[in-house]
Amino acid sequence: MGKHKYIETPERMYELFEAYKKETKENPRTKIEYVGKDGKRVETPLETPLTMEGFSGYVYRQGVTKSIDQYFSNQDKLYTDYMGICSRIREEVRADQITGGLVGQYNASITQRLNNLAERTHNTNVEQPLFGPDPE
Repeated sequence: MGKHKYIETPERMYELFEAYKKETKENPRTKIEYVGKDGKRVETPLETPLTMEGFSGYVYRQGVTKSIDQYFSNQDKLYTDYMGICSRIREEVRADQITGGLVGQYNASITQRLNNLAERTHNTNVEQPLFGPDPE
């Protein structure tokens, strides 16, 4: 007999993700600034990026399960039928973060680091003589 799955089907997993996306995008965060010589309070709504942690928290708040890690890691090969949906969810989260960073909606530097996109430079310390070989 298989282990009880709190998220019964891959389709249910994606329904939960769609609900998470809707809730996240409909509830922006607010940036508060004080501008001008009088320090006028200005509130600016900021779209909230999608994150895997946010999705996990959403599923928990819905009372579905305490963790979705096992569905994504498939450690004991009990969730193989979820792998396609889990990949799709990861790709959508990553795409939201990357495109948001590209258009300046989210902090590009943080987006790059979260998605392993940071530019890498390799320094090679090879000694080069200033002059050619000594004449013989």
